[in-house]
Amino acid sequence: MNGYYLGADVGSTHTRVLVADEHGNVVSYGEGGPGNQEVVGYDGLARALGEAAAQALAEAEIDKGHILGAGFGVSGYDWPSDREATLEAIRTLGLEAPMEVVNDTLLGLLAGSSRGWGIVLISGSGCNCRGWDRDHQRQGRVTGVGPDMGEGAGGSELMRKVRQALAYQWTQRGPVTALTPLMLEYAGAPNLPDLIEGLVHKRYRLGTAAAPLVFQDAQQGDQVALDLLRWAGEELAELVKAVVRQLDFQELDFDVVMSGGMFAGGALLIEPLKNSVHRLAPGARFVRLESPPVVGAVLLGMKAAGKSYIEARQKLKQWN
Repeated sequence: MNGYYLGADVGSTHTRVLVADEHGNVVSYGEGGPGNQEVVGYDGLARALGEAAAQALAEAEIDKGHILGAGFGVSGYDWPSDREATLEAIRTLGLEAPMEVVNDTLLGLLAGSSRGWGIVLISGSGCNCRGWDRDHQRQGRVTGVGPDMGEGAGGSELMRKVRQALAYQWTQRGPVTALTPLMLEYAGAPNLPDLIEGLVHKRYRLGTAAAPLVFQDAQQGDQVALDLLRWAGEELAELVKAVVRQLDFQELDFDVVMSGGMFAGGALLIEPLKNSVHRLAPGARFVRLESPPVVGAVLLGMKAAGKSYIEARQKLKQWN
């Protein structure tokens, strides 16, 4: 009987399931709705997984008995107290194979690092950071909660800083910035006083979709925008450095996998990040995540089954 491995990336908007053979050849894919239990509850998690897995198994023309190992990265699985309820939802799939479940952040590390260990840093609308040691015996992490816990350098937090900069210009607390005409045009406001009033009254919204304008402005040399991106890079570095200390990585060579839309902005964000981290851990090697995180879930399934995934990783990484 041919054996296959199943991986699931369970997110707050979509659930993705991938099935591959032992060589890393993808045989099927399935997709379901949101599965984060904080959004849809554990029944919703089970439902989304069931939908996506059923699609993938049907496309592969195999049954559950062909699955030799399964890996699950679950958004909302944040604390040890979440583990049993999360596993109960996963068990509704009826798989008999060995399985493992992790926070979905770690899928990016498995998919993005050639070594399968190190640190993964996410900066999209929000931010998060986790790490695994070489033997996958210890994890390092930040809370992942965001600004309430002092962790904030995603697009949402960047745009909060932009709104502050606009208010500072209007009140003459801070300098004039070229961000102002960009944000006026984006919001459709006639002038800065109207924009400020409209933001307060929620007639206007400057959310994460406007974040690329900050990078555009910084590339034109606007000092306020440059300062904001340096701030974001250094804030992200603090997350990485916290995990470095937890895992005693200071003297090691290891990968830092960067995942999320903020990193598309390039060097103006990434260089301050690198410079700060390298002062603590000079052996950190920064790489962009190029494969979908669900690839990491398949590798996790292979790991759960005791299967070496070195060969399979290269082939899986070509899937998108």
